[in-house]
Amino acid sequence: SRQWRLRRARDAMETLAEVVPNEPNMGTFVKAGLAGCTDTGVQDIEDLDIEDFDDLHKSACERGEKLYTDPSTGYVVMTKLNHLARGKCCGSGCRHCPYSHVNVKDKVKKIQNPALLHVPASGFASEVTVLMWSGGKDSFLALRAMLKPGGRLHEIGPSGVILLTTFDSSTRVVAHQDVSAREVERQVKHLDVGWVGVPLHRNGGAGYVSRLKDALDVVRNAGCEVTGLACGDLHLEHIRSWREDAVGKGLGIPCCYPVWSDVAGGNYSELALDLEKSGVPCLVTAVTETRCENAGVVVGAVYDRKLAAAAFAVGADAFGENGEFHTLARVWEVSRIQALGLEDA
Repeated sequence: SRQWRLRRARDAMETLAEVVPNEPNMGTFVKAGLAGCTDTGVQDIEDLDIEDFDDLHKSACERGEKLYTDPSTGYVVMTKLNHLARGKCCGSGCRHCPYSHVNVKDKVKKIQNPALLHVPASGFASEVTVLMWSGGKDSFLALRAMLKPGGRLHEIGPSGVILLTTFDSSTRVVAHQDVSAREVERQVKHLDVGWVGVPLHRNGGAGYVSRLKDALDVVRNAGCEVTGLACGDLHLEHIRSWREDAVGKGLGIPCCYPVWSDVAGGNYSELALDLEKSGVPCLVTAVTETRCENAGVVVGAVYDRKLAAAAFAVGADAFGENGEFHTLARVWEVSRIQALGLEDA
């Protein structure tokens, strides 16, 4: 209805809703953010054509222009050239900030580009592995696996990892997980490991892999050599193949899979045992299939062997690897040493 469209227009004047593809067969994200803009007085945007703002920004910069008009809102947006002329980050979380939002105080709330959100007390190792981090049990188990004896981070320790989280630039929620960036921030501060946040935008045009490239550049600008991109994938071959082609080859960086099994579910008993050993409760945050809900896999339930068995009994993956359900690892409920498995180091 016209009333609904006008309400959306008014909302857009405060925060630009945006969406970009995530990973294959996983739909899209809804994102946002429009700092560094001025109101042109546009009252009704329903007849405006929507274009990729990255393309508009690129064209404006090529013409040497410091401003362009966002077609979704009528706002005038500052280009990177404008920010470079200023010479420093203003701290507002502007859309095209070229300074990695260094002066933004509440980065988790405001950043619009990939930025470093947490630096551990120990600093970073010269060589780091970047771990894709959703906040759920699989990425948590991947971190523990890398820190174990024989793992790629065992000798280096936690200073050798930087977590990378993509989230909706509007809602600040990790897609599919239904976990807020604030909850991930709580995890990261308790674990005291490096963390890069990557807001994803609708109509941004930059693409998922391009945003990952920007995030890795943030890590490199912090003085670290990125030796690998770690993922918590368990056994889905098509996802791994996509990562290898689009991400690994696309970015020229090796991908590694600390909790991978060539046989679906082949290492689930081992992973379940390690999760129990950590003492970290993992709560279900999202459920996508009715059969799982009917079996007791509901939001707020603690993931354990009983819940895994209930999921498996109705034909779902015991770890929810096909997206049947998602979790949040509440690492703050045990000590940092126990959560990371450093008592065995």
